Amino acid sequence: MTKVLLALTSAALLAMTGCASTETAATKPAAEAKPAEAAKPTISAEAAAELKAAQAEAKAAKANFSLWTTADAAVKAAEAAAAKGDSATVLKQAKLARTHIKLASDQNNYPMIKVGD
Repeated sequence: MTKVLLALTSAALLAMTGCASTETAATKPAAEAKPAEAAKPTISAEAAAELKAAQAEAKAAKANFSLWTTADAAVKAAEAAAAKGDSATVLKQAKLARTHIKLASDQNNYPMIKVGD
Protein backbone atom coordinates (compact mmCIF):
# COMPACT_ATOMS: atom_id res chain seq x y z
CA MET A 1 0.00 0.00 0.00
CA THR A 2 2.80 2.45 0.87
CA LYS A 3 4.53 1.71 -2.42
CA VAL A 4 1.36 2.62 -4.31
CA LEU A 5 1.00 5.89 -2.38
CA LEU A 6 4.63 6.72 -2.96
CA ALA A 7 4.28 6.06 -6.69
CA LEU A 8 1.12 8.19 -6.92
CA THR A 9 2.74 11.04 -4.99
CA SER A 10 5.82 10.92 -7.21
CA ALA A 11 3.70 10.92 -10.35
CA ALA A 12 1.68 13.90 -9.09
CA LEU A 13 4.81 15.88 -8.25
CA LEU A 14 6.32 15.07 -11.62
CA ALA A 15 3.16 16.21 -13.40
CA MET A 16 3.11 19.47 -11.43
CA THR A 17 6.70 20.29 -12.31
CA GLY A 18 5.95 19.68 -15.97
CA CYS A 19 3.03 22.11 -15.84
CA ALA A 20 5.13 24.84 -14.27
CA SER A 21 7.29 25.21 -17.35
CA THR A 22 4.70 24.91 -20.13
CA GLU A 23 4.57 28.68 -20.71
CA THR A 24 6.43 29.57 -23.89
CA ALA A 25 7.77 32.81 -25.25
CA ALA A 26 4.74 33.05 -27.54
CA THR A 27 2.35 33.01 -24.57
CA LYS A 28 4.34 35.50 -22.47
CA PRO A 29 3.54 39.18 -22.77
CA ALA A 30 6.18 41.22 -24.56
CA ALA A 31 7.16 43.10 -21.39
CA GLU A 32 7.93 39.87 -19.52
CA ALA A 33 9.73 38.23 -22.42
CA LYS A 34 12.36 40.99 -22.67
CA PRO A 35 12.82 43.25 -19.64
CA ALA A 36 14.11 46.74 -20.26
CA GLU A 37 17.80 47.08 -19.47
CA ALA A 38 18.49 49.52 -16.68
CA ALA A 39 21.30 52.00 -17.13
CA LYS A 40 24.43 50.62 -15.49
CA PRO A 41 25.91 53.07 -12.97
CA THR A 42 29.45 54.20 -13.65
CA ILE A 43 32.29 55.27 -11.39
CA SER A 44 35.06 57.80 -11.89
CA ALA A 45 38.22 56.87 -13.75
CA GLU A 46 40.28 57.30 -10.56
CA ALA A 47 37.99 54.94 -8.64
CA ALA A 48 38.06 52.40 -11.46
CA ALA A 49 41.88 52.48 -11.55
CA GLU A 50 42.12 52.11 -7.76
CA LEU A 51 39.69 49.19 -7.80
CA LYS A 52 41.58 47.46 -10.60
CA ALA A 53 44.87 47.87 -8.71
CA ALA A 54 43.33 46.56 -5.48
CA GLN A 55 41.91 43.53 -7.29
CA ALA A 56 45.28 42.76 -8.89
CA GLU A 57 47.15 43.10 -5.59
CA ALA A 58 44.55 40.96 -3.81
CA LYS A 59 44.94 38.25 -6.44
CA ALA A 60 48.72 38.28 -6.02
CA ALA A 61 48.44 38.22 -2.22
CA LYS A 62 46.01 35.32 -2.38
CA ALA A 63 48.47 33.40 -4.55
CA ASN A 64 51.14 33.97 -1.85
CA PHE A 65 48.72 32.93 0.91
CA SER A 66 49.09 36.35 2.53
CA LEU A 67 45.67 37.91 1.89
CA TRP A 68 44.14 39.18 5.11
CA THR A 69 40.39 38.73 5.52
CA THR A 70 40.00 42.47 6.11
CA ALA A 71 41.65 43.20 2.76
CA ASP A 72 39.45 40.65 1.02
CA ALA A 73 36.34 42.16 2.62
CA ALA A 74 37.41 45.66 1.56
CA VAL A 75 37.88 44.54 -2.06
CA LYS A 76 34.43 42.96 -2.05
CA ALA A 77 32.93 46.13 -0.54
CA ALA A 78 34.65 48.21 -3.24
CA GLU A 79 33.26 45.93 -5.94
CA ALA A 80 29.77 46.22 -4.48
CA ALA A 81 30.06 50.01 -4.35
CA ALA A 82 31.26 50.04 -7.96
CA ALA A 83 28.14 48.13 -8.98
CA LYS A 84 26.07 50.86 -7.32
CA GLY A 85 28.13 53.66 -8.88
CA ASP A 86 29.48 55.02 -5.58
CA SER A 87 32.96 56.31 -6.49
CA ALA A 88 33.77 57.69 -3.02
CA THR A 89 33.17 54.34 -1.33
CA VAL A 90 35.11 52.53 -4.04
CA LEU A 91 38.12 54.78 -3.45
CA LYS A 92 37.91 54.43 0.33
CA GLN A 93 37.54 50.63 0.34
CA ALA A 94 40.12 50.02 -2.41
CA LYS A 95 42.71 52.14 -0.60
CA LEU A 96 41.96 50.30 2.65
CA ALA A 97 42.39 46.98 0.85
CA ARG A 98 45.69 48.04 -0.68
CA THR A 99 46.96 49.23 2.73
CA HIS A 100 46.08 45.90 4.37
CA ILE A 101 47.64 43.96 1.51
CA LYS A 102 50.89 45.93 1.93
CA LEU A 103 50.86 45.33 5.69
CA ALA A 104 50.33 41.61 5.14
CA SER A 105 53.20 41.55 2.67
CA ASP A 106 55.44 43.37 5.16
CA GLN A 107 54.40 40.93 7.86
CA ASN A 108 55.79 38.06 5.80
CA ASN A 109 59.22 39.72 5.99
CA TYR A 110 59.29 39.79 9.79
CA PRO A 111 61.94 37.53 11.36
CA MET A 112 60.81 34.19 12.65
CA ILE A 113 60.49 33.89 16.40
CA LYS A 114 62.08 30.79 17.80
CA VAL A 115 60.10 29.33 20.67
CA GLY A 116 61.94 27.22 23.19
CA ASP A 117 65.56 26.21 23.33
